Amino acid sequence: MKIAILSCFHPFRGGIAQFNANLYEELGKTHDVRAYNFSRQYPDLLFPGKTQYVTDNDEAVSVKAEALLDTANPLSWGRTAREIRRWGPDLLLVRYWMPWFAPSLGEVARKMAPGCKVIGILDNVVPHERHWFDTPLTRWFLKGLDGAVTLCEEVREDLLALRPDIPNRVLPHPIYTHFGPKLPREEAERRLGIPSGRRTLLFFGLIREYKGLDILLRAFDLLDDRYQLVIAGEPYGSFDKYQKLIDGGRAPQDVHVFPEFIRDSEVKVFFSAADLTVLPYRSATQSGISSVSCHFIVPLVVTDVGGLRQTVGDRGTGIVCDAGTPECIAAAITRYFDDPDQQIHLCECMGAEKERLSWSRFAQDLTAFALSLQKE
Repeated sequence: MKIAILSCFHPFRGGIAQFNANLYEELGKTHDVRAYNFSRQYPDLLFPGKTQYVTDNDEAVSVKAEALLDTANPLSWGRTAREIRRWGPDLLLVRYWMPWFAPSLGEVARKMAPGCKVIGILDNVVPHERHWFDTPLTRWFLKGLDGAVTLCEEVREDLLALRPDIPNRVLPHPIYTHFGPKLPREEAERRLGIPSGRRTLLFFGLIREYKGLDILLRAFDLLDDRYQLVIAGEPYGSFDKYQKLIDGGRAPQDVHVFPEFIRDSEVKVFFSAADLTVLPYRSATQSGISSVSCHFIVPLVVTDVGGLRQTVGDRGTGIVCDAGTPECIAAAITRYFDDPDQQIHLCECMGAEKERLSWSRFAQDLTAFALSLQKE
């Protein structure tokens, strides 16, 4: 099958680009695959982080891709569609995670040749930070698809609320494996410059309001001095309010902050030093961080939002808090460390998940779904 993927690739950085590179590589083992990139993903004014692009210190996987689609320039949308049509794919895959992409991706989808099926891989249907225009834009985009893949049941429900008739599949987020093997604990602690012999909690990833770092900091204040917290990720916006919570908290010296984008080669250092990953999210769909944590066999404590109960609690890879409060999160953390049998069980479940959530299985299920659409 000839498969085109339209989304962000190198030199863009972040979890979406990492996912796309892994999928491109896996599909390319058995299919003829081409990658089509954004020439501009967001205007700089709309991007809250430091940069959208890889830097000299990043090790993002470089994928050969044509940079065609400027999401802010409608003149590029038709040109992108023509270039993809000229190649003549049987299948076009488009990634969708926020309504900003609806006009450009929706226009390209509608201009594919009749024999080309268009499948959206939907990270979100309802965005974490909502606006009045989200629903009409997303509904318009969805009408241009022949089918949709979601990464958890929660997003599937959001999908069917906007387009009940669309053929769809839920394919869980595969486990990232390109970060390398786990390091010895002592080496990781030394490289981070943190004390050894402590119960180490990890908050990892982009720091955004909906991810609830402030809730975790308040939960940390309820724990005793056996614990330390590592915060690793680039803030989207000011870090000031979090720093105030740290400075005014129980033990500022036990909170270790690395407020920067963590390049791929350094990811293993953070997870190798951690006992437990904590995702105190206010809202969520699925989480790429949970798949990274699973790769390194670091159990999770998560809040009961979005698809986290399904992807973490139901699979036995972590503890789900019934309430997203500091007290509930602190109690879950304490319960984990006080129950050695549970620690063993969660780690065993994570090992099983690594086998189940392979990129090869995701690619096989995705192409099987695409073939089923072509037969209809």
